[in-house]
Amino acid sequence: MSARPPVPAPDAPEKPERAGSTERAGGRSGRRPGDARTREAILEAARLEFAALGYDRATIRGIATRAAVDPALVHHYFRTKEQLFAAALTIPSEPGEVVRHAVSVDAGSLGATVVGSFLDAWEPVETRAPLLAMVRSAMTNEVAMGLVREYLERRVFIPLTEAVGLPEARLRATLVGSQLIGLAMARYVARIEPLASASREQIVAALGPTVQRYLTEDLGPTDA
Repeated sequence: MSARPPVPAPDAPEKPERAGSTERAGGRSGRRPGDARTREAILEAARLEFAALGYDRATIRGIATRAAVDPALVHHYFRTKEQLFAAALTIPSEPGEVVRHAVSVDAGSLGATVVGSFLDAWEPVETRAPLLAMVRSAMTNEVAMGLVREYLERRVFIPLTEAVGLPEARLRATLVGSQLIGLAMARYVARIEPLASASREQIVAALGPTVQRYLTEDLGPTDA
């Protein structure tokens, strides 16, 4: 009787991959938790994902895929999506510094300086993503709205209030904020024409006097 063919040995079980381990070709990059560039890569991916999808639709897995890391690494640096969103909120310039400089140079052009600085922050494509992320996410999610509100309070409204140094400074700062957020919505999110295609100079000339009035002129009667 002929011998039976040898039975092949069973395949060894695959070992589960650890967070940050190098994956097969075509997979993720294999960044490790100690890699100084990993955290910034995750933040950049988060800004792009929040800008494209808003807070509700953006996911940790999607952000990890964009950053070419394992989702566990995202949780390693930022425990929750809320914490990641808060860390990803950035603005290219410090509003307080912009206003303080404008006041020291020419207080009469303060409105034009603020509007021009706002446009300078939004116009470059590379700096627009975190700003779009703020606006789109705040529109669709109450958690994101609270985070954006706190961020604007700390980084925009308080510095403007301190720099202006006039009565009702907080009201003035929030009026300026409402004007600029409306501009961002119409020009960069909804892309309403002809505002979306207007030149920087046109917008500064049109909105500068309004912002100037908010910051330096009498706002009218107040409650007794």
